[in-house]
Amino acid sequence: MSVSALTPSPIAEDNGDTLIEFSDNRLLIDLCGEFDRNLAQIEHALDVHIQRRGNLLTLHGEAPARARAAEVLTALYARLEAGRGIDSGAIDGAIRIGAGEEGAARFPGEQMELFSGGRVELRTRRKIVEPRTQAQRAYVANLFKHELNFGIGPAGTGKTYLAVAVGVTMFIAGQVDKIILSRPAVEAGERLGFLPGDMKEKVDPYMQPLYDALGDFLPGKQLARLMEEKRIEIAPLAFMRGRTLSNAFIVLDEAQNATAMQMKMFLTRLGEGSRMVVTGDRSQVDLPRGVASGLGDAERLLKSVEGVGFSYFTARDVVRHPLVARIIEAYDADDRGE
Repeated sequence: MSVSALTPSPIAEDNGDTLIEFSDNRLLIDLCGEFDRNLAQIEHALDVHIQRRGNLLTLHGEAPARARAAEVLTALYARLEAGRGIDSGAIDGAIRIGAGEEGAARFPGEQMELFSGGRVELRTRRKIVEPRTQAQRAYVANLFKHELNFGIGPAGTGKTYLAVAVGVTMFIAGQVDKIILSRPAVEAGERLGFLPGDMKEKVDPYMQPLYDALGDFLPGKQLARLMEEKRIEIAPLAFMRGRTLSNAFIVLDEAQNATAMQMKMFLTRLGEGSRMVVTGDRSQVDLPRGVASGLGDAERLLKSVEGVGFSYFTARDVVRHPLVARIIEAYDADDRGE
């Protein structure tokens, strides 16, 4: 018996167990992982038990869990057969999203292979980025669909990371001429003048997460050259005043720390041929007491405006350490008085 790597259905049922046979033992070794740690991750997440004997994997557990595990295993095997490796992140993504789902819609730039075969891929110079949850998948779709998008939710859900990945993808494809990343430097406040160095050195610590994201997607020398040529800019929100940003992919991160006036100023910078993304976490406002967050204001005013997309994330979409999701849930429960 054998099964095609692209077939998401199990090959056999035997006395309440699911049996899957894989034709390439070398790929099966990679699928299982060192000391079967990949199988252990799937077992823990889906409440199944997986036994390996030769080229055969036997799945024990409830029927829905076995079917889900079989789908995940065959999707990961197909990934290996296509010459792509798997790690804990890829496994987590396969578990959360699954294989063969609906929604293989097309977006600008066929070379990006977005949503082909039900899969979402963002190809940058250094890595391929894939959404790991349904909310992330919908968010990426919105980033290509709308000219202005809001990503709202807790830390660790990939709001900024995916936005920068889409920006780099569109930049590489020639759909935009530049990338502009911005953040309010709220934490600096009156202390900014006391920090050492010139203005760039004063504000760079607050921009570091944006530098980190770009560094994941572009080689260091290329990134430095593009920044020197001003084709990639990282600047505080205040530096956006008076500009018209055309043919650019623009990201405003930590937008909950922008005032209503700053938010209006930023949104009206949008020029011809540009796309704009605003990300923020309403639970982490650092503005002075009594100063309203521009993120909530924009959400209220623009909710029904044509061409504006909103994506929302919860603790279930956290892709950092699993403990982060539990911490967020605990704080959310406390806010609700539970």
